[in-house]
Amino acid sequence: MKALSANITRALPVGARLTCADNSGAKILEIINVLKYKGIHRRVPSAGIGSVVVCSVKKGTPAMRKKKVKALVVRQRAPYKRANGMTVIFEDNAAVLIEPKKMLPIATEIKGVIAREIAENYPKIAAISSGVA
Repeated sequence: MKALSANITRALPVGARLTCADNSGAKILEIINVLKYKGIHRRVPSAGIGSVVVCSVKKGTPAMRKKKVKALVVRQRAPYKRANGMTVIFEDNAAVLIEPKKMLPIATEIKGVIAREIAENYPKIAAISSGVA
């Protein structure tokens, strides 16, 4: 997997709530942990676009509620800069549920656009999304 082509601001700390952008049955997710986060003592781990996070499903179908799932952050409200100088801002924070080992999406469609950095690194997620920004 190649590196992200932007300097992503990690704007979603542990405890942040995200909307689930797919049709898996979950509606609201809360970040519990950020995977592959190299931190400093007593610093709260934070995630940005392209981060894989462990989440708790707060709202959704009865089968999905109170489950721990892995998700990939596809949109964030905080602005970040791409290598070409463009600043990108989305209107919400959103994530997509993924399978733990294979990094493939659980759902069959994604609502809303996803970041171009996600489309470069995860082509299966880009294939089921409605657009790439």
